[in-house]
Amino acid sequence: MSEPERQDAPDAVSPGRQAYNIVTDTVVGPNIRWRDNLLQAAIAGLCLVLGIPIGALIAWIAGGNGGDQIGFAIVGGFVGLVVGLFGSGIFLMVFRAVRHLRGKHD
Repeated sequence: MSEPERQDAPDAVSPGRQAYNIVTDTVVGPNIRWRDNLLQAAIAGLCLVLGIPIGALIAWIAGGNGGDQIGFAIVGGFVGLVVGLFGSGIFLMVFRAVRHLRGKHD
Protein backbone atom coordinates (compact mmCIF):
# COMPACT_ATOMS: atom_id res chain seq x y z
CA MET A 1 0.00 0.00 0.00
CA SER A 2 1.22 3.40 -0.83
CA GLU A 3 1.01 6.36 1.43
CA PRO A 4 -2.22 8.33 0.82
CA GLU A 5 -1.66 11.49 -1.14
CA ARG A 6 -2.18 14.72 0.69
CA GLN A 7 -4.93 16.82 -0.82
CA ASP A 8 -4.92 20.38 0.42
CA ALA A 9 -7.66 22.84 -0.17
CA PRO A 10 -6.83 25.21 -3.05
CA ASP A 11 -6.75 28.14 -0.63
CA ALA A 12 -4.39 26.43 1.83
CA VAL A 13 -1.20 28.29 2.67
CA SER A 14 2.02 26.36 3.21
CA PRO A 15 3.66 26.61 6.65
CA GLY A 16 6.68 28.39 5.14
CA ARG A 17 4.50 30.96 3.42
CA GLN A 18 2.47 31.39 6.60
CA ALA A 19 5.64 32.06 8.62
CA TYR A 20 6.84 34.51 5.97
CA ASN A 21 3.51 36.38 6.07
CA ILE A 22 3.64 36.62 9.87
CA VAL A 23 7.16 38.07 9.81
CA THR A 24 6.45 40.53 7.00
CA ASP A 25 3.17 41.65 8.57
CA THR A 26 4.54 42.13 12.08
CA VAL A 27 8.24 42.96 11.72
CA VAL A 28 9.50 44.03 8.30
CA GLY A 29 9.57 42.88 4.72
CA PRO A 30 7.79 43.15 1.40
CA ASN A 31 4.18 42.08 1.18
CA ILE A 32 3.74 39.55 -1.62
CA ARG A 33 -0.03 39.15 -1.38
CA TRP A 34 -1.51 40.11 -4.77
CA ARG A 35 -4.81 41.33 -3.31
CA ASP A 36 -3.05 43.65 -0.88
CA ASN A 37 -0.79 45.02 -3.60
CA LEU A 38 -3.68 45.55 -6.03
CA LEU A 39 -5.72 47.29 -3.32
CA GLN A 40 -2.82 49.58 -2.49
CA ALA A 41 -2.21 50.38 -6.17
CA ALA A 42 -5.91 51.14 -6.75
CA ILE A 43 -6.12 53.44 -3.73
CA ALA A 44 -2.88 55.23 -4.66
CA GLY A 45 -4.09 55.69 -8.25
CA LEU A 46 -7.45 57.01 -7.10
CA CYS A 47 -5.78 59.51 -4.76
CA LEU A 48 -3.44 60.57 -7.58
CA VAL A 49 -6.39 61.22 -9.89
CA LEU A 50 -8.25 63.11 -7.15
CA GLY A 51 -5.17 65.15 -6.23
CA ILE A 52 -4.75 66.67 -9.70
CA PRO A 53 -8.06 68.59 -9.82
CA ILE A 54 -7.76 69.49 -6.14
CA GLY A 55 -4.36 71.06 -6.80
CA ALA A 56 -5.73 72.96 -9.81
CA LEU A 57 -8.72 74.11 -7.76
CA ILE A 58 -6.44 75.44 -5.02
CA ALA A 59 -4.49 77.41 -7.64
CA TRP A 60 -7.75 78.79 -9.09
CA ILE A 61 -9.00 79.81 -5.63
CA ALA A 62 -5.67 81.48 -4.88
CA GLY A 63 -6.06 83.47 -8.12
CA GLY A 64 -3.15 81.99 -10.03
CA ASN A 65 -2.83 82.11 -13.80
CA GLY A 66 -2.74 79.10 -16.14
CA GLY A 67 0.93 78.28 -15.48
CA ASP A 68 0.35 78.17 -11.76
CA GLN A 69 -2.65 75.88 -12.19
CA ILE A 70 -0.56 73.30 -14.03
CA GLY A 71 2.15 73.42 -11.37
CA PHE A 72 -0.40 73.13 -8.58
CA ALA A 73 -2.08 70.23 -10.41
CA ILE A 74 1.26 68.40 -10.62
CA VAL A 75 1.98 69.03 -6.95
CA GLY A 76 -1.59 68.01 -6.06
CA GLY A 77 -1.20 64.76 -7.96
CA PHE A 78 2.09 64.01 -6.21
CA VAL A 79 0.61 64.80 -2.78
CA GLY A 80 -2.40 62.61 -3.62
CA LEU A 81 -0.10 59.76 -4.60
CA VAL A 82 1.89 60.02 -1.35
CA VAL A 83 -1.28 60.26 0.76
CA GLY A 84 -2.74 57.25 -1.06
CA LEU A 85 0.38 55.14 -0.55
CA PHE A 86 0.73 55.97 3.13
CA GLY A 87 -3.01 55.79 3.82
CA SER A 88 -3.46 52.40 2.17
CA GLY A 89 -0.26 51.10 3.79
CA ILE A 90 -1.45 52.12 7.24
CA PHE A 91 -4.87 50.57 6.55
CA LEU A 92 -3.27 47.28 5.45
CA MET A 93 -0.95 47.32 8.48
CA VAL A 94 -3.87 47.66 10.91
CA PHE A 95 -6.05 45.19 8.95
CA ARG A 96 -3.35 42.51 8.95
CA ALA A 97 -2.50 43.10 12.64
CA VAL A 98 -6.14 42.57 13.61
CA ARG A 99 -6.30 39.40 11.53
CA HIS A 100 -3.14 38.08 13.20
CA LEU A 101 -4.58 38.82 16.63
CA ARG A 102 -7.62 36.74 15.65
CA GLY A 103 -5.34 33.89 14.56
CA LYS A 104 -5.92 34.20 10.81
CA HIS A 105 -2.46 34.05 9.25
CA ASP A 106 -3.35 33.76 5.56
